[in-house]
Amino acid sequence: MTAIDDKYAQLGGPGGFLGPPVDAGAGSGEMDTASGRGRVRDFQGGSIYFSPGTGAHEIHGDIRIKYGQRGGERSLGLPLTDELGCPDGRGRFNHFEGGSIYWTPQTGAHDVRGQIRDKWEELGWETGRLGYPTSDQRKHGDVLSNEFEGGAIVAAPGQPVDVRQRRD
Repeated sequence: MTAIDDKYAQLGGPGGFLGPPVDAGAGSGEMDTASGRGRVRDFQGGSIYFSPGTGAHEIHGDIRIKYGQRGGERSLGLPLTDELGCPDGRGRFNHFEGGSIYWTPQTGAHDVRGQIRDKWEELGWETGRLGYPTSDQRKHGDVLSNEFEGGAIVAAPGQPVDVRQRRD
């Protein structure tokens, strides 16, 4: 048994939310990740990634879709957590080596990275005054930004990270 098999069993195996493997009958179904730094196995309801440095973690649903859209492992790195519920009970998230993806039914799934993620963490994540992200991280020239329910965070080279509160 591999670490991915162990994680799959912990999550309920074929009767759990991940469902059966999409590669049923084709050997282990595990494959190298794009960078070759880890392994991945796909299931009908999600994927489990593993590397010795990060352990085995699952991603599923809209967060899994956003992970793929934003470049997957090549952009965000391997998952550091399973998909978890937020303390407020409203949203869900996965942390990755290079950022996080947060999701709510109202805002959808959006990535937050680097200095912007660090500032958002400092401000209390989704329970802070900015709330959940409402945009993916954007790049305008050298300037990075994310929109949030309560404002925006902007990071420009050589400048302190700027927090802009929304004024309704």
